[in-house]
Amino acid sequence: MGIAPARFVLGFVLSLGLALSSALIATPATAAALTNTVKPSISGKAVYSRTLTADPGEWTPAATSYTFQWLRNGSPIKKATAATYVIGLEDLGRRLSVQVTASDGAATGTATSARTSKVARATLKAKGGQKIKGVVRFTRTLDAKVGFWNQKPTRLKFQWLRFGKPIAGATKQRYRIAPEDVGTALRVQITAKAPGYKVTTVKTARTARVRHRVDVRRVVRYHVETRGTITTSVKTFRALANQTLNDPRGWRSSGIEFRQVAKGGSMTLVLSSASAVPSFSSACSSTWSCRVGRYVIINQERWKHASPAWNAAKQGLRGYRHMVVNHESGHFLGLGHASCPGPGKLAPVMMQQSKSRNGCRFNPWPTAREIASRTPGRGRLADPDFPGYSRVDVE
Repeated sequence: MGIAPARFVLGFVLSLGLALSSALIATPATAAALTNTVKPSISGKAVYSRTLTADPGEWTPAATSYTFQWLRNGSPIKKATAATYVIGLEDLGRRLSVQVTASDGAATGTATSARTSKVARATLKAKGGQKIKGVVRFTRTLDAKVGFWNQKPTRLKFQWLRFGKPIAGATKQRYRIAPEDVGTALRVQITAKAPGYKVTTVKTARTARVRHRVDVRRVVRYHVETRGTITTSVKTFRALANQTLNDPRGWRSSGIEFRQVAKGGSMTLVLSSASAVPSFSSACSSTWSCRVGRYVIINQERWKHASPAWNAAKQGLRGYRHMVVNHESGHFLGLGHASCPGPGKLAPVMMQQSKSRNGCRFNPWPTAREIASRTPGRGRLADPDFPGYSRVDVE
């Protein structure tokens, strides 16, 4: 009887002690989450390659640290967890935002900034040095210098311009000056591209006026006459013949300028009916054109219709007119007939191409060799005192 009550009392005391101990051990209170009072924001332009900076905003209670996660159209961007973010190619056309997690050491809170505007391409800017290098003369080649840019272009396009208008096919960095360029000013339009940047186009300054291959070193004055019955436009004949005589591809390239005068001069350019051609010399034929002394005689029938061989090759009437004027005036300048330099090569303009070409190709212009032979300092020029001046030359 005495033992049982004692055990009961002891058990009660132990239970009470445990209960008191549990009561004395306080249960920690759950910390309240941080509240965002001013939303996070982003500073910087939403433009490729620019740097954006996150402002974490304001929090209650005050935060002691922040972590960041940049978002592209609302989705996390891998490894973009710093307070700043450099905009990449993948961001073009997308909207960016930043998610900020604030902490005071005991609790955290999360808030997301407003999205930026759509990321735009950056501006590719020319920093100078875009220019044309080279000698601005017919037959020379010009080079477009691309200069300096705020970002090195990965792709460049070129378009050469003549008096501001695109030259067909002239889309390389280098440009060989063409006959049509003489007397005009050239420039080049450069279009630059780089990833993430807007396509940018700049134009160089214009060149000086394009000059002939060489400056004028001798002037041949001539006037125009007719013989026999003329059934074609003399006005047109005068204009087209003068164009040929002073074309950059012709004898003008040797430094000889043909200057038309009302009368006189050292050369007479004659448009003659076929039947009147032999009146200049018995060596002249009514079939072809001819040169007799100072007279450069163009057969009207050939001028109007070209030659059978030329037409069969479909070379065009204007080409024939170039050829016959260059050929006969070449005789005036002291050149005789030439032969074919080799099969497949251009025929010298002094070759009798309408009769035989021996494998050469039709050609209305003096070859480089012929031009060089008439260039002052490299060959003799025709002159009234030059031996052979009175020789008769038939096309």
